[in-house]
Amino acid sequence: MRVPARLVPLAALSAASALLTGCFSGGQPATDGSGAGGKRVRVAMMQPPRSALSPLSDDAFKLSRWSTAETLVKLDADGDAEPALATEWTQSGRSWTFTLRDGVTFHDGTKLTAETVVNSLTKAAAASPKPRILDGVDLTAKADGDKVTVTTATEDPLVPQRLSSPQLSILAARAYQGKTVDPVGAGTGPFELTKVDGTSSAALDRYDGYWGKKAEAPGIDVRFVPDGTARAAALRSGEADIVEAVPVSQAAVLDRDLITEVPMPRTNTLYLNTEKGVFKDAALRAAAREAIDAESIVKGVYEGRADVAEGLLGPALPWAAGLRGPVKRAEAGDPAGKTITIGTFTDRAELPEVAAALQQQLKKAGFKVKLDVREYANIESGALTGAFDAFILSRATVLDSGDPAAYLYSDFASDGSFNIPQLADPAVDKALKKAAETPAGDARRKAVIAAEAAVLGTDAAVPMLHERVIQGDAAGVTGAAHDPRERELVTADTHVK
Repeated sequence: MRVPARLVPLAALSAASALLTGCFSGGQPATDGSGAGGKRVRVAMMQPPRSALSPLSDDAFKLSRWSTAETLVKLDADGDAEPALATEWTQSGRSWTFTLRDGVTFHDGTKLTAETVVNSLTKAAAASPKPRILDGVDLTAKADGDKVTVTTATEDPLVPQRLSSPQLSILAARAYQGKTVDPVGAGTGPFELTKVDGTSSAALDRYDGYWGKKAEAPGIDVRFVPDGTARAAALRSGEADIVEAVPVSQAAVLDRDLITEVPMPRTNTLYLNTEKGVFKDAALRAAAREAIDAESIVKGVYEGRADVAEGLLGPALPWAAGLRGPVKRAEAGDPAGKTITIGTFTDRAELPEVAAALQQQLKKAGFKVKLDVREYANIESGALTGAFDAFILSRATVLDSGDPAAYLYSDFASDGSFNIPQLADPAVDKALKKAAETPAGDARRKAVIAAEAAVLGTDAAVPMLHERVIQGDAAGVTGAAHDPRERELVTADTHVK
């Protein structure tokens, strides 16, 4: 096995492991007073909460991965909707009616009712900014007995898939009493969130009143560890049972039996600012695109543990490649020594290295390149307001609904909430609108690829590679989820022997 040249020294690994010493319960038996046996599951996660675990933010996916907050529906492996808190649904024009599951209680003991569902959905629809899954969607909810009717301004074939987004989790009324949404003790899942220590840790206990299968583990102890070397060291030392997002630089030094590698719908993309600065010029965007050698980045930074991108959608969506055709783009201009600033973040260990590689490639093409690399929490607002000429982002493409149309709209529509390239292109908006309105199936997939082509034709985004998720599970862990959509991690079946 080849050992990477940039591998950190053993002393550094030991120091990283020491960062976690004493942070977990050491796999101790349950301490929640339930009297149940078994060990608590210790999890090392990559990104700390950015919005106090509000489900109306990306923190919602942590609540989903801990099996504490649930949605009306969930997605199967193919991205089709199936029952969760709702048992069935029907469509009538712009309205969808969902029948609620009987016997569900929130962790505070209150019952799931149509009114509590309406309250959660209404809060999400009125939030500013809206959850990504509701970009371009006007949604209202109304209670009727044990049913909830969701109505959209225009007929929407993806309402069930939208309602599967963790950002539309259903929480107890108590969660919404303060200025921010507080999920502690307010979910319906097999684990109850009992304690959050800022951006350091969280604790969950098994909820014995769960409507479904009772969790096998007595609880979960979570530690937020942005440093990738420290997360890998936690697995090596036995300080953690499950480690998410193992850096590729560390995968080679871990026991191969402890890691799982899965192609995922996540694309590493260079977003170019189309509104102002150097890349307002389409010819210079084309010059940047032509300068990028993605294959060398895959080999050098990811050590072959990624796939070179042909488009925004990768091998996790196998239908995309067969539908994709040539894209008409602008001809490259002369950079003439123009200075650009590229931003990215440290939370994903590979991104600073990707930035350094791009810096050299773009310099060779004639640009002068500055880098701005910080933690994501400190750089996100600048990226969203167009503070950089370019921004490197590792972006999940079907995270919210199982359908890439939502991601494409969020990132590239004129009014998209995550429009880092500040793109405002009528042809792109038209293609995105068509994709969003087309019924699910082959026709929708073709419309999605047409929208992808429209985006690529602007060079507002240069897809470089598609990542693979690398997750570490200790030898005693059984039943951990390996989810390419990053919605599940610890489930009712997960336990430590």
